[in-house]
Amino acid sequence: MKSSRRGSKIAETNSSHRPKYGKMSQQQQSDPNDPADESFRFSNADTSPPNTSPPNPTSWDESSPLSKSPWSSHAAEIDDTYSYTGLMGSLVREEGHIYSLATSGDLLYTGSDSKNIRVWKNQKEFSGFKSNSGLVKAIVIANEIIFTGHQDGKIRLWKVSAKNPTIHKRIGTLPTLKAYIKSSINPSNYVEVRRNRNAVWIKHFDAISCLSLSEDKSLLYSASWDKTMKVWRVSNSKCLESIHVHDDAVNAVVAGFDGLVFTGSADGSVKIWRREMQGKGTKHFFSQILLKQDCAVTALAVNRLVEMLYCGSSDGVVYFWEREQLGSHGCVLRGHKLAVLCLAATGNLVFSGSADTKICVWRREASAEGVGEHVCLSVLTGHTGPVKCLAVEEDREAKGGDDAWIVYSGSLDKSVKIWRVSSQMNAIAMVQSPTTPRSLATAAGLGPFS
Repeated sequence: MKSSRRGSKIAETNSSHRPKYGKMSQQQQSDPNDPADESFRFSNADTSPPNTSPPNPTSWDESSPLSKSPWSSHAAEIDDTYSYTGLMGSLVREEGHIYSLATSGDLLYTGSDSKNIRVWKNQKEFSGFKSNSGLVKAIVIANEIIFTGHQDGKIRLWKVSAKNPTIHKRIGTLPTLKAYIKSSINPSNYVEVRRNRNAVWIKHFDAISCLSLSEDKSLLYSASWDKTMKVWRVSNSKCLESIHVHDDAVNAVVAGFDGLVFTGSADGSVKIWRREMQGKGTKHFFSQILLKQDCAVTALAVNRLVEMLYCGSSDGVVYFWEREQLGSHGCVLRGHKLAVLCLAATGNLVFSGSADTKICVWRREASAEGVGEHVCLSVLTGHTGPVKCLAVEEDREAKGGDDAWIVYSGSLDKSVKIWRVSSQMNAIAMVQSPTTPRSLATAAGLGPFS
């Protein structure tokens, strides 16, 4: 393990050759089965871990979304004085790579390329439902409505049945059929999406990559490989805006603080958009380019409590900015060998999942200079494929005043792993934030951002 004032890298064994990340073709739609897909898709070769609790082939129907998945427990009994950090258990099911996760109360929702959305409660399958088409790339939940973003460019809406909580009914699609037909009648509603091809502006014509809700959960933001961000009103499913935000596939969107929205793209940039109220409506305006680099931006996350933005990159670096730093260079965290594919931030912790199969746990420390220093608390290992998605919730059963979190990680090894992380554990590495933007730019090899 090497450490310096400007950064540190956690040494791991069996370093593999880093794949080259280029820009996504602007002329060809992404193929979900293409291992060379430039929006950080990986080989679909089976890299799943051995199934320690194989299901009885006669006891379940593989085609049913309600088929039981085996649960393997890995954690010892936790007493009042032991701040355990590590793997609690795994959910392994040979039905597809895990692309999305979301938590709501005591429920965990998981989405995969099998088109199934499974619902888990207390590490047991509670219910499940299946979409008609398109692998499930994103899940967010607002006001008892589950929004799922899919490879086919559609956003589907689901709601739990009032009579039976195990039944989820599809209540709509974005855009709605009525809105799509109405828009398609008017020629002025068509925009050029490719050479010699036009499409209605309210519909994504390529894969949904990310979904995010505004702070008040009144707006839904959808990002797509079609280079656009669309803004939807949650209350009536109306598409309010479609904005061409980048020159390549949009990999991430996150609604932040103070009405700001952040987008990240395969074109290597992070952009800031400002939400403004106009009469009874709302409109978003371009504010600034926060980051511009050669490597693709692959993930974004915000911690609204402390007003911080985190950005994952295809070169394995995590950038971060505090609210007051958004006009200058960010700071860097170095802990991965391959692309950072997902981020989650809560409390004073941030989690980064990577194509190197590992999850780094970082803790934000108080700093006299006002810029939060970060230490690496742990590197969680156990997945055998790229870690594609993360979800975090507070450990409601923490004992002895332990400040702990439950972390869910979904991987292209077809498993979901559940971890317990205590924020009180000792750090294994320090990443010092530079005292000036210029020193950071030198350390990260970056020039001024436009």
